[in-house]
Amino acid sequence: MSAYKLEAGTAQHVGSRPAQNDRAALFTAARAPGYVLAVVGDGGPANAIGAEQLLHTSKQLLDEYRAGDAPSADRIGQLLRAIAQETHDMLLMNPLPAGSEAQSTMALLVLTPARQAIWATVGDTRLYRFASGAPAGRTDDAGYIDHLVRVDGLPPDTARRHRASRLLNNVLGNRAKTPFVSLGMHEDLRAGDGFLLCTDGVWQYFADNELAAAVSRRTPRAAAELLIDKARERAHGKGDNCTMAILRLVAPAA
Repeated sequence: MSAYKLEAGTAQHVGSRPAQNDRAALFTAARAPGYVLAVVGDGGPANAIGAEQLLHTSKQLLDEYRAGDAPSADRIGQLLRAIAQETHDMLLMNPLPAGSEAQSTMALLVLTPARQAIWATVGDTRLYRFASGAPAGRTDDAGYIDHLVRVDGLPPDTARRHRASRLLNNVLGNRAKTPFVSLGMHEDLRAGDGFLLCTDGVWQYFADNELAAAVSRRTPRAAAELLIDKARERAHGKGDNCTMAILRLVAPAA
């Protein structure tokens, strides 16, 4: 069995925007010792209401979660889907006028005492996984595009342009479309593994190997400072809100 300790942190910068509408948080479970939940949400240009609701719902449902005698990745997946659906439902009840909808993308990650990582995403907030300092996978829109083609019957070219359509945009709080939740998992976590959850104000400026190097070779705080500084430099004064959560599994001190 691989022993490790967890180093984790969150970071934000407003970028070149007038307000910070992203949110990020790390939570522990009140009734499930050893479980950690990382949350990152992008509220978009209108407001931060959607991302705030995502954090509130995540904390509430995690505190109600009981691991039981047999921890199950399927049950964690159900928890993450429930967070997405309840956040979506709450945002639809928000009495904002048309054009000012409260919405949010979502990236959630749960680490369990059984050395499991289970994650869920909605929209273009991404999760990256690293192993021994190298990229080991990331989330993208492929599952949602396939869903639009198979289930909704859209032509592939139309499905690929979903971000340009209010009807098809995959976000929590979209009154025209139920959010599509992508799930993933990885087992047998070990020292040297790492995760980055981040909004598009971060990932659009980096190659996967750059992110792997930053997260794997530095503490979460130092990695976040580097990524924020470099994202602002590469944005040339036109950067979006910049938000992330970083989790590193490191070997415990002797």
